Amino acid sequence: MPTEPRLPRWVPRLLALVAVGLVPWTLWLTFTLPSRHVTSNYDVAWVGFDIGLVAAFAATAWSALRRPQWLMAFAAALGTMLLCDAWFDVMTSSGAGERTEALLEAVFGELPLAAICGYIVYDAERFLATVRGLRRPTPAARRAALRAIADREEAERAGGDARRGTTARAEPDRR
Repeated sequence: MPTEPRLPRWVPRLLALVAVGLVPWTLWLTFTLPSRHVTSNYDVAWVGFDIGLVAAFAATAWSALRRPQWLMAFAAALGTMLLCDAWFDVMTSSGAGERTEALLEAVFGELPLAAICGYIVYDAERFLATVRGLRRPTPAARRAALRAIADREEAERAGGDARRGTTARAEPDRR
């Protein structure tokens, strides 16, 4: 039975230390950051983030279809990015119209998609079974599966007959 790789003992301690250290840092930021900040790279930041979202969506879809061992990691990353996108869209919107648009996008787009990603992470096996059920096997794949089933049944018959001291088929002597 394969064992999971163990992390060095210092890794959880480091993560806990960072979590504790972030509390005073967050409090300091709460009281020192201005409520308004203008930056010259605002558009580049959002375009870059959206390119990252495209990559995360593509990686998650690819993994669901081709590389399921990566599915939970990609879905977790995508779900996290969607939550961040919703949060920052709402928090950085200005004016009633822009805020309403950001809230609608969050409620009907980003948050439901993040919930789907959460479901994938929570129950990847069931999700993959659903995806496999949606994909239709090609005729060649169907023939290969039928051949494998027939071979397995033949091997089981031969094994069962061998235990009784007989062979499954009498092969002609080809000398």
